[in-house]
Amino acid sequence: MAKYSHKAQEKVEKSMKEMKEGKLKSGSGKKVTNPKQAVAIGLSEARKEGAKVPKKKNSEKK
Repeated sequence: MAKYSHKAQEKVEKSMKEMKEGKLKSGSGKKVTNPKQAVAIGLSEARKEGAKVPKKKNSEKK
């Protein structure tokens, strides 16, 4: 399991809570309903703030 910094964990927790309340929006402005997407948004925000988060995995489908 990947290790995330405390700051990153807080961001993910916040984005999950927003998703459950129906307030989390994706970059295109649509409402987020998928928990995996909420986690990805939280990690992305943590990366922008300089928190210790592993690099993105290249999920290119073949």
